[in-house]
Amino acid sequence: MIFEQHYLDCLSQASYFIGDETTGRAILVDPRRDIEPYLETASQHGMTIEMVIETHLHADFLSGHLETAAATGATIAFGSKAETEFESRKLAHGERINLGEVELEIRHTPGHTPESISVVVYENAQDEVPYGVLTGDCLFIGDVGRPDLLSSVGVTSNELAGQLYDSLHEQLMTLPDETRLYPAHGAGSACGKNLSSDTVSTIGCQRKDNYAVQPMSKDEFIEVVTAGQTAPPAYFSFEAVLNKQNHGVLDPTEAPSVLSLEDVLRHQAEGAVILDTREPPVFAQGHLPDSINVGLSGRFSEFSGGIISHDVPIVLVTEEGRELESRVRLARIGFDNVVGALDRSVSAIEGSTLSVMPRVDVEGLIQARASVEDLQLVDVRQPGETANGTVEGAIVIPLTQLNTRIEELDMDRPTIVYCAGGFRSMIAASRMKEAGFADVSDLIGGYGAWSSQMVSA
Repeated sequence: MIFEQHYLDCLSQASYFIGDETTGRAILVDPRRDIEPYLETASQHGMTIEMVIETHLHADFLSGHLETAAATGATIAFGSKAETEFESRKLAHGERINLGEVELEIRHTPGHTPESISVVVYENAQDEVPYGVLTGDCLFIGDVGRPDLLSSVGVTSNELAGQLYDSLHEQLMTLPDETRLYPAHGAGSACGKNLSSDTVSTIGCQRKDNYAVQPMSKDEFIEVVTAGQTAPPAYFSFEAVLNKQNHGVLDPTEAPSVLSLEDVLRHQAEGAVILDTREPPVFAQGHLPDSINVGLSGRFSEFSGGIISHDVPIVLVTEEGRELESRVRLARIGFDNVVGALDRSVSAIEGSTLSVMPRVDVEGLIQARASVEDLQLVDVRQPGETANGTVEGAIVIPLTQLNTRIEELDMDRPTIVYCAGGFRSMIAASRMKEAGFADVSDLIGGYGAWSSQMVSA
């Protein structure tokens, strides 16, 4: 058996290639949209990708099932409760898929979503102990999938949490302890609240260490898993719908069109967003007016999707040579509306009228709190972070909710924004400035710098 986990750090997302060496037949599970790594694996081992299995309709990324089908002719398959616009095969609970010696067993494991499935992998069909289980977003390492993302579309989070409890105890925790556990996400994903940075575990380890599968009643479980969830990025609902629709396939080699400065400003005047993907310190020193900054070094796709609407045209400003990377990473969440990128080869930004983003250090924040009578302080961290403390008087609006709650803030008041370390705060500050805030800056080093100085003071 050829078994490969492909882990995408920027989305904390895992996909899987499973192939049978005796027959050359292979399947993909939860592939990302830029599918070249899977095609390379298939070519390297002389295999044919026959099927793409989706463990559920993903909300955090646009899956590569259409790209794979277009490139290989593979069948697309979901759990039997999934409805798709494109042709797809419905997989029944208990169904076996034979690749030769390798065999897969489908188990319906609803809870994160109604159509969620898990895939049990047998290296040899007759094995009593499975090689592993691909649990999608049902069971993570250290956590379980959140049941609240679909609470607004006909099923409540409590109902899904009850289904999740049954799926865990009747379908997954009944597997032998030696069974390897391969989830669809790891630490940093908004699909759970306590995910480990490990990318593989075992059922036995989770039975021992995972808080969510410890002995408790269903009611206790529902209360535990629905409490303290992070605020999901705004694009999640768009993504879940897009994953069941027909849409254009991605060409990951097609660089965005090169735009002159005049082109960029014209698109901006017509309603496009200028997305500057340079790092926050560079952006702060000079950028095109009303640009939004999301640096490529962070969770670029997720943060961009949380702060920019999916239906707004996007113009990119990047470090030279990173235009294609920026476009592909946006495409991973279905943001295909990139109209082009500023021509950096001729330093087009130089000589134009630039804006700067004021930044303050901890001493600057202390002085501002003492001297600025109408100061507005905004904390854009998640609930799990703010539970451990905030700067007194701060208004807490997670970055993932800023677009929908920005009207709660007074754009005429002097504003300082902070996060944990200074990355998300620049995103928020640039979005506020683009929205018309007259005086906004961010805190260098974030709450980490503030709390450290307060402790040592």
